Amino acid sequence: MPVIEVENLRKRYRDHVAVHDVSFNVERGEIFGIVGPNGAGKTTTVECLEGMRTPDGGSISVLGLDPQRDGAELRHRLGVQLQESALPDRMKVWEALDLYASFYPRPADQGRLIDDLGLADKRETTFGKLSGGQKQRLSIALALVGNPEIAVLDELTTGLDPNARRDTWSLIEQVRERGVTVVLVTHFKDEAELLCDRVAVVDAGRVVANDTPAGLVARMETEQCIRFRPMSPLDDRLLTALPEVRSVSRNGGQVVVTGTGNLLQPVTSVLARNQIVAADLRLQHASLDDAYVSLTGHAAAND
Repeated sequence: MPVIEVENLRKRYRDHVAVHDVSFNVERGEIFGIVGPNGAGKTTTVECLEGMRTPDGGSISVLGLDPQRDGAELRHRLGVQLQESALPDRMKVWEALDLYASFYPRPADQGRLIDDLGLADKRETTFGKLSGGQKQRLSIALALVGNPEIAVLDELTTGLDPNARRDTWSLIEQVRERGVTVVLVTHFKDEAELLCDRVAVVDAGRVVANDTPAGLVARMETEQCIRFRPMSPLDDRLLTALPEVRSVSRNGGQVVVTGTGNLLQPVTSVLARNQIVAADLRLQHASLDDAYVSLTGHAAAND
């Protein structure tokens, strides 16, 4: 049985419908992504899962519990990292974990949690003196201190530099290795593609697709892109004459060829026949970003 079941969820704020008719299931042990731009309804959806907001329609079951009726019991089994959360600047790392642990009947070993999340040398550091990445590590620790069966991580890497983002991705994998099911809310498509077993694509309050990242990409018509720098003059008509080629464009000294099928072989063959060396040749396939654009009809926003 799924650990989370959402059917026909709806939520309105006055004249604004934030969630229209959202349905999805989450299986035990997976990293399930909810992906979409800011304002798509992602956070409202998970706040209904957590019992923080009351839905206007539909049904939600989390670990067999109703978040509204069984909120007290659910809070002991669900760990939450909020999109916007802050602690007093003078509160130390160990004090924050000690406080949160007091809310649960069977909390995790706080010392081990500090070690596992790379905060051992920051145990006595106050919240206000932590870096952005360290604050996110603490946020994950606080979500795990109650030994939850499910952890909801909302926009975990927003505002982090590339190195801190990669470190956080590794931490998310570690959370799953602890046996915790993860619901990852993000507007970063590369993050979802790397981490998630399945992804619900949310746009304007609706789930427009629900599949594995590879499955979402496969829904697109297979298209490839080849980029290279010709080391001698190249007549674009040599390439546009190939049946596999859809378009040829120039970007400075770089040639960009898009097409379908086994694109690489005919392109490299025609270049070889004409004694044209292709420097820095790269073959690119469709990504989850491309699938998002195809599914929603507008550009993906990673901001």
